[in-house]
Amino acid sequence: MTEVNEPPRVGGWTRFVTARPRLALLAALVLTVLAALAGSGVADRMSSGGWEDPDAESTYATQAIEREFPDSQPNLLLLVDAGDASVDDPAVAAEAGRLVERLAGEEGITGVGSYWQTRSPALRAEDGHEALIAARITGDETAMGETLDRITPLFRGEQGVVEVGVGGPVTVQHEMQTIIQEDLLRAELIALPVTLVLLMMVFGSAVAALLPLGVGIVAILGANAILRGLTEVTEVSVFAMNLTTALGLGLAIDYALFIVRRFREELSAGAEPLTAVGTTLRTAGRTVLFSALTVAVSLAAMLLFPQYFLRSFAYAGIAVVLLAAAAALLLLPAALMVLGHRVDALDLRRLFRRRRPAKAAAEEGAAWGRTATLVMRRAPFFALGTTAVLVLLGLPFLGVKFGTADDRQLPSTAASRVVQDHIREGFPGSPGGSLDVLAEGRATEAQYAAYKERVAGLPEVVRVDGPLVKGDAAVFTVQPKGEAVDDPAQHLVGDLRAVDAPFDTHVTGAAAVLVDSKDAIAEQLPAAALFIVIVTLFLVFLLTGSVLIPVQAVLLNALSLTAMFGAVVWVFQDGHLSGLLGFTSPGSVETTLPIIMFCVAFGLSMDYGVFLLSRIKEEYDLTGNHEQAVRHGLQRTGGLITAAAVILAVVMVAIGTSRVTNTKMLGLGIALAVLMDAMIVRTLLVPSVMRLTGRATWWAPGPLRRFHERFGLSEGESAPKAVGVEADRADRAGGPEDSAEAEEATRDKAAHGKAARDKAEAGG
Repeated sequence: MTEVNEPPRVGGWTRFVTARPRLALLAALVLTVLAALAGSGVADRMSSGGWEDPDAESTYATQAIEREFPDSQPNLLLLVDAGDASVDDPAVAAEAGRLVERLAGEEGITGVGSYWQTRSPALRAEDGHEALIAARITGDETAMGETLDRITPLFRGEQGVVEVGVGGPVTVQHEMQTIIQEDLLRAELIALPVTLVLLMMVFGSAVAALLPLGVGIVAILGANAILRGLTEVTEVSVFAMNLTTALGLGLAIDYALFIVRRFREELSAGAEPLTAVGTTLRTAGRTVLFSALTVAVSLAAMLLFPQYFLRSFAYAGIAVVLLAAAAALLLLPAALMVLGHRVDALDLRRLFRRRRPAKAAAEEGAAWGRTATLVMRRAPFFALGTTAVLVLLGLPFLGVKFGTADDRQLPSTAASRVVQDHIREGFPGSPGGSLDVLAEGRATEAQYAAYKERVAGLPEVVRVDGPLVKGDAAVFTVQPKGEAVDDPAQHLVGDLRAVDAPFDTHVTGAAAVLVDSKDAIAEQLPAAALFIVIVTLFLVFLLTGSVLIPVQAVLLNALSLTAMFGAVVWVFQDGHLSGLLGFTSPGSVETTLPIIMFCVAFGLSMDYGVFLLSRIKEEYDLTGNHEQAVRHGLQRTGGLITAAAVILAVVMVAIGTSRVTNTKMLGLGIALAVLMDAMIVRTLLVPSVMRLTGRATWWAPGPLRRFHERFGLSEGESAPKAVGVEADRADRAGGPEDSAEAEEATRDKAAHGKAARDKAEAGG
């Protein structure tokens, strides 16, 4: 017989993570410092593009034209403003000539040309007071950024009798990258203190509140180091940095909340710290592992797309999710072992209320239990009503229009955006909207002329310039009517590709890149969706052993995203609230953003779904009472999920304060999805649907049931279903309000069984 004062013995995973907790924490501190050093400056090595399909026709044509005809692809524009004078004034022309000469003499600059040299009407404003100097900055993104930083102060501002602005695609990309880095730092400075305050409100203890932040910082710094390594072998989008911060803080807080809450529950029940850690890892630890896997699966689907913009979010997301889970399952238990009962130290709630924390938590749990009872009592009303509201909120997405990111992503005061606005509003045609046709193969002047005439005859073409000929290759520049990537411009891409020619032709330009990107996404989208669905179904089955619950989880999680997608169109495409939120709507949604938002938000929804289902499954295994299990699961996790969702929403809203529209859309959209999922779907839709499906919710055919018994995992340990006989009878007899006595009896029996198992496992 074990002595009362004999310390509990543990084995397996618990022994591994608690053997030398102080040494583990010291090693983690050293690794975190090394990761911080390795990941420093990672944003400077990232790219600001990545929306194009690398295997598309437009990408091939762009690369070939940049290689063979670099001077025909200017990426730097100097906007020369003559004030009240005409750009044809001799003094203005003389100053422009000096600017051209100075720019051509700068290292890293090629292909300098201007209105005063070519007299092209496309380079002269319609009012005659502004004109353009065009050039190309050579090199990769890092080299172009360095060149731009060097020459911008030399040319921007007052230059003799003219005022000069610096713009063009390379300037827009460079300024966007700079603003994203600045905004990310500001978001972190906003999110960290607000998150700490919220965590102290949730935990009460300042010590407990610091643990999730520590896990988040470890995950973020580690993910930055991984991204820094990836930049050595592949291109990574700077936009992915935002996801690293958001998920690093959000998921680390989710996982730490769940583990610390369970650890404190075990301590409150009288367990010693070592036993409490063991029970926490067997229960909440398993849930965290499943949650991390489901989120990682959703993010991994973006690896199936060819655009490195999408793949970058997968790299960042998977890295930070796995690191957050690893820190929560390795470092956090070590910290809990060191702290023990001191995890409740510095309870700040005592300063504001007289109620004991345990009593307050009990009252909070009872409120969630009453909510579950009410929802299940009126299950058809809540199921149908909630579904109808969510579908209604998602209807605006039926009118979505896809486009590309341009300078209007930047705030209206950004220097490069000001230049581009001047060009867009004052110059003929669409800036950056021309389509280039690369002709490959030997041809005569007559053949080129005949092809040019056929292209000029297309209804959406304003004019055709060229060809520029080099060897067996030539380039034609086609100016379409209207905006650069509107529907007519996209249709023109197909018309150009269909024009008969005696040589091979390849079309590129903004509209062509958009068309090819949409085709690539449409081609891979079914595979990505199937991947998410199949793997999610499998993981949730391993957790629950049910056939119906995984299907419910996928459908309800997808339904929870409707409000987000509806808001994306209503707010960001149609421009509602643009003044309040401080952005300019281009009238479209960037093609890849809905994919990113779906994968991230779906993964986070599964995160909360796993938390809830794990506690429902644990209770069902103990009692066999379906409705009691649903009520108990919501009672135990409702407050936790809501707190986690609010904290994650705060982080995403901080990201959403970015001055770059795509980042703003990502942050605010996912914040909305998280809140809708936690407060509407988990609170109303899941309990009502599970009440309607009843005990059939847990059905599985024999082979699958045996498979789950052998390979499945759950938060709780299985209990003999005979324990729940009384509850089963009550379930069949009436609603949850009729089963109070049976519930009490079954919980008493289950509690004895659970205590016996905990004691046996702690000693073995």
